[in-house]
Amino acid sequence: MERTNSFIYILIITLFLLSCNDKKENKNNKILAERIQYDVLIKTPDVELDWWVQNIEGSKRESFIRTILDLAYSGKVKAYDYDNNPLTSKDVKKIDNYPETFSIPDPVIPNKMNDTVVMHKLDIQKITKVRFLEEWYLDEKSCSFEKKVIGIMLMKENYGDSMELRGYTPLFWLYFDNAYPAKINKVYP
Repeated sequence: MERTNSFIYILIITLFLLSCNDKKENKNNKILAERIQYDVLIKTPDVELDWWVQNIEGSKRESFIRTILDLAYSGKVKAYDYDNNPLTSKDVKKIDNYPETFSIPDPVIPNKMNDTVVMHKLDIQKITKVRFLEEWYLDEKSCSFEKKVIGIMLMKENYGDSMELRGYTPLFWLYFDNAYPAKINKVYP
């Protein structure tokens, strides 16, 4: 387990370092998309699919999610909300980690209400989707394709009252390119 965690941590740091490299390394590649955003399931809800389709094996998925959370919690990589407003590491730690107070009727004394505090905690098992922001390059001569991860957003399952999956709630963005998120607002012809 420790070896898997080390591997995932090294992979994330490598992606981060590679994303900080100058674009000159792609000088032979034609930019196909300066910005492309898409969602990827990392835990498939479809039990009929092969295990590897839209899925990362459980312990690797958990290690990957913990690594992303650690980067945001520690402040090593700056986090942003869905609208690209900066978040402090304290703000990120509060996401889905909060107290909620309920008033519940006292079982013994009629007409008396007791306050009960429930502590909510982020359930990483419900983080089953990731949103990527990437640059894509194509080298037409060698027919090679290259992607550069610019940003990543963890997304958790969102269930309705009858426990049906309603969709996914975005948690926060991490950008691995210093030009972002400012570059997102750039106007293109």
